[in-house]
Amino acid sequence: MPNEHETVGAYALGILDDAEATAFEAHLASCEWCAQQLDELAGMEPMLAALADLPGTGTPALGESLSAKPSPRVVEKLVDEVAERRARKRRRNFYMVAAAGALIVSGPFVAVAASGGGDDGSGGSGTNRTLAANPAKDAFDKSSDKIMATDPGTGVTATVALEKKLWGTEIVTELKNVKGEQKCSLIAVGKNGERETVNSWSVPGEGYGMPEAKSDKAKQPLYVQGGAAFQPNEIDHFQVIDFDGKILVELDA
Repeated sequence: MPNEHETVGAYALGILDDAEATAFEAHLASCEWCAQQLDELAGMEPMLAALADLPGTGTPALGESLSAKPSPRVVEKLVDEVAERRARKRRRNFYMVAAAGALIVSGPFVAVAASGGGDDGSGGSGTNRTLAANPAKDAFDKSSDKIMATDPGTGVTATVALEKKLWGTEIVTELKNVKGEQKCSLIAVGKNGERETVNSWSVPGEGYGMPEAKSDKAKQPLYVQGGAAFQPNEIDHFQVIDFDGKILVELDA
């Protein structure tokens, strides 16, 4: 059979792209066989889709579980075609999501070139270095509503900057003296007792905001940005906890 006949199952499921669907509709206008098969498949989309996802597809026996009874050869071709096209569509969607994820991860950090020349009075040779713009730190620096606390046991210092929004509260946290390796979360606890996870992060082995660290990166504080559905006046306190539930520092709102 021509390839156009074999796309009727995919068309019935609505998994053709726009160009393929347009081409098939042009073929359908003059093909009684495809029109008949499409009529038989009406209302069978969920069943055919389920069959396409099952192991061992492509056998005539699968057609016996359908309410309509196209021929076994038709069922075999339709299910095989749908299974292959659904697999291609899943692969295409995976690559699109992966590309979008890469943009999301890399987007907030914009590399800019800065000159280390003689403008600073150091008399240097003018070598270039690369810095990273940190939107979370920028938002933290601009905020005028901040609360800070240091836990005497863990030594962790957290400063939380709050900004009221229509949807709740935007929250930027500065963390210092956080040892690694561990995973942590910031929890907002409402006056009604409800708890919301504002954000989570991983701490590398060298830590963040460690004054005695060997690398400049580890000496720098960590800035993390997130949000809560609470309005600022609805928050009772914040907790920075590790994934084992240990409280690293608590801040009264």
